[in-house]
Amino acid sequence: MAQGTARRRLVVIGGDAGGMAAASQARRLDPDLEIVALEKGRWTSYSACGIPYLVGGDVGKLADLIARDPQTFRSAHSIDARTRHEAMAIDPQQQKVEVRDHEHDRTYSISYDVLHIGTGALPVRPALPGIDGPAIHGVQTLEDAADLLDHVTRIDGPGKVVVVGGGYIGLEMAEAFVKRGAATTVITRTSQPLGMFDPDMGELVADAMRNQGIVVHCDTFATSFEPGKVFTNNGPFDADLVVLGLGVRPNSQLALDAGIAVGERDAVKVDRRQRTSEDGVYAAGDCCESIHRLTGEAVYVALGTVANKQGRVAGTNIGGGYATFPGVIGTAVTKLCSLECARTGVNEREAKETGFDYVVATIESTTRAGYYPGAAPIKVKMLAEKRTGRVLGAQIVGSEGAAKRIDVVATAITAGMTADEIASLDLSYAPPFSPVWDPVLIAARKVAESV
Repeated sequence: MAQGTARRRLVVIGGDAGGMAAASQARRLDPDLEIVALEKGRWTSYSACGIPYLVGGDVGKLADLIARDPQTFRSAHSIDARTRHEAMAIDPQQQKVEVRDHEHDRTYSISYDVLHIGTGALPVRPALPGIDGPAIHGVQTLEDAADLLDHVTRIDGPGKVVVVGGGYIGLEMAEAFVKRGAATTVITRTSQPLGMFDPDMGELVADAMRNQGIVVHCDTFATSFEPGKVFTNNGPFDADLVVLGLGVRPNSQLALDAGIAVGERDAVKVDRRQRTSEDGVYAAGDCCESIHRLTGEAVYVALGTVANKQGRVAGTNIGGGYATFPGVIGTAVTKLCSLECARTGVNEREAKETGFDYVVATIESTTRAGYYPGAAPIKVKMLAEKRTGRVLGAQIVGSEGAAKRIDVVATAITAGMTADEIASLDLSYAPPFSPVWDPVLIAARKVAESV
């Protein structure tokens, strides 16, 4: 850089995946770039997905969930990571961000040449009476995890826990408290847990939860809270502790107030290079939307995998390179004790809503050769487009070794493969890992017969 030339400054709002992946990638490509990262909380680059496993005891301590702390960013990457610094407003015309420094109780303004928004998501917290009570916890940030762990250690015994919500986080938190010996109840508004699965697959999950001693109430929603009670449309439930697992929404108000365009579910609208509607402003992660690779429609998918990839794309473009984000197909996995659940592509409801003419097949098999010790049930459901045979989606529910099979289908969907082509894949085989015909191949063969 020529002597006397002002350094270009990147300001990043948000210190987790969507923000710091962009900051790190921009630093790799442009060593002269000045980078300031603003994070409202105390931690940077942590795994919120690991919180249920921290609560359940699988992860030893909160610090284990932190990938890079602020000091590492400062010393190893020359990124000025400022924790307890909250972005309060963006002025795109003046290219400035108003910042509240909570540590020193002051407000200041910082200018930028390039701005990247990685503000993440906010937990859905409906305005119900009593929902802000001290025994009611969200599980979105490490601050949430610290508060929840503190509460758990203070209550006398595991007690009664009510998890409100039957999605991924609801199941994972239910498992965490079962491991702690708590009497655990899950209430979900949907007709079965994991509403993103088709009902026939979700029912398997409900059965497995009940077999683990979890009380499951479907078609049930909270109406209010009081100390020791959760009130619902189906009556009250006793609760020493309540965990909210109602999903998340984009934390996009900062962008919206700055006049930056939003789209699906008010998520920040971005192009394939993660650029927003404002020149010089990028966004990535749970605050912004994605494009579904199958439907071509804008979707909101709040996953760490997506946030990291989008952040890397944004950072590449900010740093002077060229990259695009190709979109998502909704691949996700979770587990409940020994039960593993996975999905990718579209389910039947989504296929109908987006106008696909499709066929479907469901098969039951085992995770290993039937004669091999430890062989356990697995159920695979697969959808394919009628006439073309192109695979549109799959869901898998089964015992250990079931869920990661979904990656074969995700890869096939990305490649535009037909069910016939999947059925002919040369997948690995040995009795400890699979039957001679892998369950994915069986499902593909069966759905191909109906195309």
